[in-house]
Amino acid sequence: MPEIARNKLVRAGGWRTLESGWNAAFSCRFQLPRGATVKIRYGDGSFLGWDSQQQTLDETIRTLNVSKAASTAYARVQMRVQQNADVSYVYIVTGP
Repeated sequence: MPEIARNKLVRAGGWRTLESGWNAAFSCRFQLPRGATVKIRYGDGSFLGWDSQQQTLDETIRTLNVSKAASTAYARVQMRVQQNADVSYVYIVTGP
């Protein structure tokens, strides 16, 4: 499974999308910044959408997994931070 290191600036405030996919299987592995919250948002973003796998980061490695079956509803890996932060994470392709 290919692993791709990614770096992004995440601005403070609401939920910010880091990765997205439709009908795809992938994972994202996070460790820092401490106190940031990550989740997967399924659906179109309206009231019909739902959240999954919400976790708060500390220095433990956290992995969010999107399955191909679940991403038929469109999946987004999102993060919320208290202050602007440069975020490094690993994007992992887990399926075709």
